[in-house]
Amino acid sequence: MTRLAHHDAARPFRFLVAGGVNTVFGIAFYPALLWAVPTLRVHYMVALGVAQVVCLGFAFATHKFGVFRTRGTNWLREFGTFASFYLFNYAVNWAALPLLVELAGIPPVLAQTGFTLVLVATSWFWHSRVTFRPAAE
Repeated sequence: MTRLAHHDAARPFRFLVAGGVNTVFGIAFYPALLWAVPTLRVHYMVALGVAQVVCLGFAFATHKFGVFRTRGTNWLREFGTFASFYLFNYAVNWAALPLLVELAGIPPVLAQTGFTLVLVATSWFWHSRVTFRPAAE
């Protein structure tokens, strides 16, 4: 097995590890923010925005440097593509979270955890095929 093939074979494992780290960080950050800043308990949507910005930066760094290990000057394209996946999901999240909390009566932390699990399930395909795709030869 070549070094490159070994590198590619380990990528799904690294993705799972990064996904686990990002999931724990993302799930923990939102309730920690609500706990640490009492005003945000009432303004849970502001807390969601803050959490999404922080978690997006953290997730990009772990995927770029820990999982896909891309090099070069294409980081701006990568970040834009990476962020577009999450921005779409954030838009859906912003629409659904108030419905789940206000209409369905689901606590914000549980509703947000559900969205995080959906992101974990779909992000491998997007990031491996779009965001951090190998450069054309």
